Amino acid sequence: MTSQPKRKQLSHDRIVEVAARAIRRAGYRGVGVADIMKEAGLTHGGFYAHFASRDALLVEAMQRASRDSRMALEQAVERRMAKGGSRFEALVWAYLHDANIEASEQGCVVAALASEMTRQEDAVRDEARSRVKELLSLVENAWPPGSDTAQAAVVAATMVGALQLARTLGGKAGRDLLAATRQSLIRMHGAVPGA
Repeated sequence: MTSQPKRKQLSHDRIVEVAARAIRRAGYRGVGVADIMKEAGLTHGGFYAHFASRDALLVEAMQRASRDSRMALEQAVERRMAKGGSRFEALVWAYLHDANIEASEQGCVVAALASEMTRQEDAVRDEARSRVKELLSLVENAWPPGSDTAQAAVVAATMVGALQLARTLGGKAGRDLLAATRQSLIRMHGAVPGA
C-alpha cells in the first residue's frame, strides 16, 4: 500500500524535473502540458492528479530549476575558490562561464525567463519575484566585505543581462562578451576596499 504514494511522488518529481529543464530551454510558453507529460513518460490525462493547473506546474518547475542551478553554481564557486580568489570572483566566473551560453537548460532560471516573468499570472509572477530575490541575495552574500552592498543588485542585473546577450550572440561573440563582463565586474567590485 505504501508503494502507490511513493510511485505518485516519483512521477510528480519526474514531471517537475522535465518542466524545470523545459522552461529554461523554451520559456514559459514552451511548457505544454502534453509535451511535458510525454517527455516524463506519462499520459497527458494524469496531469491533474499531480497539479491543479499549468501555473501550479510552472511554480514548482521554477522552484526546482532554481534549486538545481543554485546547487550547481555553489559547487562551481567552491571549486573556483579552492584555486584561490574571493567568493565574489568565483561567483562571477561561475555564473558567467562560457559553458552557460549553451547550457540554458541547466542554468539560471532568472536569466532564462527574465523577459517573460512580468507577463505571467499572479502565482507564477510571485514565484518569479522570489527567484529574482534569491539571485540578488546570492550576489549580496558573495559581496566583498566593506564594499557598498547597494551595488550587488547592479552586479546581479549585469550578470543576468550579459548571459542573455551572450546566448543571443552565441559563439565567439558571446564568449567575448562574457569575458569582458567578468573582467569588468571583478576589476570594479572584486577587491576589498582599502586592501
